[in-house]
Amino acid sequence: MILGILMLAIAVLTGCGGSQGTSSSSAAKSATSSSAAQAGKDVTIKMLNVGQGDSILIQTAEQTVLIDTSDVDERDKFKRELDKAGVKKIDKVILTHPHADHIGGMDVLLKDYQVGEVYDNGMPSSSKLYIGYMKQLKSKNIKHTALKAGDVLDFGGGVSFKVFYPTKELVEKGTQKGYKHDPNNESIVGKLTYGDFSMLFTGDAEQPVEEQLLKSDAKELRSTILKSPHHGSSTGSSVPYLKAVWPEAVLISCGKGNDYGHPHTDVLARYLGQSTYRDRRDGSQKKTKLVKNDKGEVYKGKVYETDKNGTITVTTNGKDYSIKAEEGDAQCSLHISAALRTTSPCCCSAMR
Repeated sequence: MILGILMLAIAVLTGCGGSQGTSSSSAAKSATSSSAAQAGKDVTIKMLNVGQGDSILIQTAEQTVLIDTSDVDERDKFKRELDKAGVKKIDKVILTHPHADHIGGMDVLLKDYQVGEVYDNGMPSSSKLYIGYMKQLKSKNIKHTALKAGDVLDFGGGVSFKVFYPTKELVEKGTQKGYKHDPNNESIVGKLTYGDFSMLFTGDAEQPVEEQLLKSDAKELRSTILKSPHHGSSTGSSVPYLKAVWPEAVLISCGKGNDYGHPHTDVLARYLGQSTYRDRRDGSQKKTKLVKNDKGEVYKGKVYETDKNGTITVTTNGKDYSIKAEEGDAQCSLHISAALRTTSPCCCSAMR
C-alpha cells in the first residue's frame, strides 16, 4: 500500500513538473488539418483579461486579428492589453454580436489604432454603440463586411477562419424591418484552423444555436480548444454540443465577482467531468449532466478563466500548442479513487 501511494505521488509530481501557468500538448487530435500551415511559424491567441466581456487577440505571421472589443466600462483595460501586446495595426476586427460587452471598445479601437476591415453579422441594431461605430467606419472609409455560414477568412500564414453561423437565411430575416432580434443567438460562430490545431469561437451563442450547428456542422465542430459560449453560462455548452467539440481545453472570459455568476457551476462541472457540483445559488449538491463519448468515456477538460488566470495565451505552430496563464493554472479533475474526487489546479497534458 505504501509503495502504491509513493507511485501515485511520483506520477502527480511528474505530470505537474512544468512551469506554473503553462500547459502544453499536441494538437494532432483535432479533426481538421490544413495543408497550408507554415511549419515553425508561431501563432498566438490571447484571451484578454477585460472583465465581464470578450476580446480575443490573434497574431499570425502576417496579420493581427481581433474578435470582439470588451465592454464599455473596460475600455482602459482593453487598451492596456493591446498596448502590452505591441499592437499598432489591426487587420481584421470581427464583432460577434452588438452587445456592449463585445463591441464596447470600438471607439478606442477606431481612435487609437489603424483598422483594416470590420466584420459583423450584417444585421442592424438600435444600439447606440453599433450606430456609432457604423458611422465611424463610413467616415474613415473602413471596409465593412457581413459574415454568414460558409464564409472563410484568411488570417495569413496558413491560418483560416471558417464561419458556421449565422445562416444566410437568418441574416436575410434579420435585415428585414420589424424583425425581433435575439443578439446572443445571432452571434458569429467560427473555427480557426492552423495545421492540426483548431479553436472554436462561439460569441454568446446559446443552446438553440448549438442545436442548429449539430444538425448542419457536427463533424466540423471537433476542436483542440473551445472558447466557452456566453462566458460559461448554463444557457450554452450542452451535453451533445460538448460531445461533438470534445476540446482538450476550454477558455472562459468573465469578470471577478460578476453579477451573472459566470461561469455557472453546472457548466464547470461538465467541463471538468465531475459527477456532482455545488449550486452557487442555494448551496445544494446536484448531479452533473456528464458528457460521454460513444465508448462511454467521460469528458474531462482543462479550464482556464480570465477572472482567475488573467490574460490567457495560446501559442501554436500548427502541430503542438501551449497555454500560458498570467496567474495560477488550469482547473482539472483528478480521479484518484472512487471515494476521493478533487478539483485542483493542473499544469500538465498528462492529467487530461
